[in-house]
Amino acid sequence: MKRFIIIIWLVVLSSCSDGFLEIYPETTLNEGNFYKSQEEFILLANGCYVPMRDYEKDLHWVLAELISDNTSFQYNIRTGEAVRGVIDQFIITADNRGYASFWNLSYNGVTRCNKLLNEIDRPGVTWQNIAYKDRSAGEAYFLRALYYFNLVRQFGGVPLVLAPITAQEAVNIGRSTEQEVYGSIISDLNQAISHFTSATGVKENGRANEHAARALLGKVHLTIGNDNEAATNLKAVIDANAYSLLPNYADLFNPSVPDFKETLFAIQYSENNRELSNRFIFMFAPWSSAGQITNRPNINMISAGWNMPTKDLIDAFEEGDLRKSTSIKMWTGEDWDGEIREIAYCGKYKPPVSAPDDRCGDNLPIIRYSDVLLMYAEALNNLGRTVEATGFVRMVRERAGLMNPIDGLNAGELAALIAKERQVEFCFENQRWYDLKRTGTAVETMREHGIREKAQKPFLFATSFNITPNKLLAPIPAEQILINRIAQNPGY
Repeated sequence: MKRFIIIIWLVVLSSCSDGFLEIYPETTLNEGNFYKSQEEFILLANGCYVPMRDYEKDLHWVLAELISDNTSFQYNIRTGEAVRGVIDQFIITADNRGYASFWNLSYNGVTRCNKLLNEIDRPGVTWQNIAYKDRSAGEAYFLRALYYFNLVRQFGGVPLVLAPITAQEAVNIGRSTEQEVYGSIISDLNQAISHFTSATGVKENGRANEHAARALLGKVHLTIGNDNEAATNLKAVIDANAYSLLPNYADLFNPSVPDFKETLFAIQYSENNRELSNRFIFMFAPWSSAGQITNRPNINMISAGWNMPTKDLIDAFEEGDLRKSTSIKMWTGEDWDGEIREIAYCGKYKPPVSAPDDRCGDNLPIIRYSDVLLMYAEALNNLGRTVEATGFVRMVRERAGLMNPIDGLNAGELAALIAKERQVEFCFENQRWYDLKRTGTAVETMREHGIREKAQKPFLFATSFNITPNKLLAPIPAEQILINRIAQNPGY
């Protein structure tokens, strides 16, 4: 890899033809291009989504869900555990290519956003409708904030690059502090909100908007302990009345009818194009199930068996919780050891609707209205407004069919209930690890989880689940230490 290629790799976009993800062919987009038309900037904005689309389908679930107590994997001696399985077991090293790929894709996304923001005010650009300029800028600020939010939650302080730079400049950039990165994220989201608010009349389903930006800003403030600011932004989303809970939880995960009523922002996938599709069910179903779950017996399942629900997750659902049957499916068949048993797997992501191969079109939710409600309840509870907070938790529970009263809980009891609600509401949506870290329960929870996992699974490494506080941060990829002289996180 060339010097800091994850930062200076200038917008290399692939071509496709589906809707809002239509982007430039690779040969037309390089450092020397200047963009002069509204259509070119819309395509530039579309390209800012692409690295996130790619890392969400292949990587982020490993680093944010598999690493948590929610999911694990079905042992398979033929494929091993070199990248994903070791992360699940907290055998984490700086040379794990999963972290390197996530880092590279994240900075590729940052570079695209920087390119757009650097070019958008260039003299001579023709805008038929100035609202598209605001929308495009809002998307770039929002996505850059989200790229950095995921980076800082994974690695802590990272190099903060907010404009296009040369290769030589990249080599001399060190790590910013976490506080500096969060400050930049907050600034970007405020900029995004301002631009989106001005982009009237050009909203499109599937794109980021002011409500998604404000909800993400609320999550950022909640993450760093700014409960007042979190509550203010989350309440603004609620008061806007632009979103609501779907009556039926299962409808959130119907690839034939994408949801835009409860889902504020999701990564969009499509069966119509290989680049736009995901393979979630072909990775998450038991590898021994062949085509019985995917309905595509022509697709080899040898590399599947990942992100499978643990007993801890299954037991977290209360009796009568309607979310369980949507989130967790059961298949009976041969397991890794040749024994026939009932095996749980992720039910949120479905087989292809019409594609004859392994192209799937499930959208991946990033922020849903139920997330806004539970975050707002958490912020209120942290501020001592426990009685008020309880009502927002009740809304989420009642949609799940849980009608038992929760009034009268004290602050600690409600905090525990919110944590459990988040665990089951957002399982397989890459939130659990970040929730554990934010609430300060990650080390204790994962140590206890590790004891149960090792008792149940004889194939785990003897050194698995050696969980120390330093592992709350991922290691800076080894190649970045070597090439760019970036300081490593403690303990690696």
